[in-house]
Amino acid sequence: MSSSLYGRAFISGHLREGTLITIDDDVITDVRDAVSAPPGAQLVSGVILPGFIDVHVHGGDGSDFMDGSEEAVARVTAFHAGQGTTALAATTLSASRQDLHAAVSAIARVAKVRAQAAAQICGIHLEGPFLNVKRAGAQNPSSIRPADIHELAALLDLAPAMRWIVTLAPELPGAHALMEQFRDRVLFSVGHTAADYAEVVAALEWGAGHFTHLFNAMTGIQHRAPGAVGAALVSTDATAELIADGIHVHHAVLRIATLAMPNRIALVTDAVRACGMPEGRYRIYEQEFVVSDGAARLADGTLAGSVLTMQQAVRNMVELAGLPLELVIPLATEVPARILKIHGRKGRIASGYDADLVVLSDRLTVQQVIVRGRELS
Repeated sequence: MSSSLYGRAFISGHLREGTLITIDDDVITDVRDAVSAPPGAQLVSGVILPGFIDVHVHGGDGSDFMDGSEEAVARVTAFHAGQGTTALAATTLSASRQDLHAAVSAIARVAKVRAQAAAQICGIHLEGPFLNVKRAGAQNPSSIRPADIHELAALLDLAPAMRWIVTLAPELPGAHALMEQFRDRVLFSVGHTAADYAEVVAALEWGAGHFTHLFNAMTGIQHRAPGAVGAALVSTDATAELIADGIHVHHAVLRIATLAMPNRIALVTDAVRACGMPEGRYRIYEQEFVVSDGAARLADGTLAGSVLTMQQAVRNMVELAGLPLELVIPLATEVPARILKIHGRKGRIASGYDADLVVLSDRLTVQQVIVRGRELS
């Protein structure tokens, strides 16, 4: 079935007026300039963007990928689709081998179905268990363990065709061997680490290419001790995540990192099950947290993920960090598409790309979401 949209759209790095986008079934078949909307085209009053892509998201709408059920996976992906996220990497936490196996198995089963009314699962992000317990954040220290080639191999075998991101503390015993073994199959991400600058630079040489929630749960930058953050800033091709909720990272630092790492920052939500839910008490795997004043925290005050959505992250980067929308859009689309190796079919509005689109109002709120050619109700 063919359809078309006409209006202002983000095309090839620029916001262009008078753009006609033609969709045939689930693919964009034509993108062109037009002086007016042709008969039958939908006239769009907002701005048409590629669908958002989130490479680090745990849950939402009361469910979490660690719940280990197909129902939970479906609920999370459907919720975030309604917020403009049309593709994502389902993210797990440090947990028992049995629970990680169950979670990855459920994610892999749902990923094969590709429901039309949900964000497509284009990757699996293991945020643990191979982390530094001293930088555990909200993860349960009892579930954190040394790098294990056999455990990772068993998990990869559950979804061998999937794009995998593995957050790893490179200073751990066995980390180097793990990266050497799987560097061709896995994007290793530096995170939850106490590694210093030299150790992180070494990890980049071993094959790491990404940083999990930059600035959070890692060594920060100081003028004589550049830390993990400094290694990210001076690297030439590594990408990095930013949680732009205005809580995890100061708005000035959001701006600094984005300008210092052009085309290498990906906005992420790190959203937990409380995203989209009322404030109150929830669980993140085996630990309880409370959402109050927009922040999710453990009893000791440690941040426990976020209740952020991608549409809010985009808006915050414009309104809080003071960056132009044209600069922010790729952080939620093209860069994460490249990270997940789906940049040949997602992350842009172009002929031959998946018809994943989001329409934002002038106030940068979601007005309409189209997932693989179908508008969400």
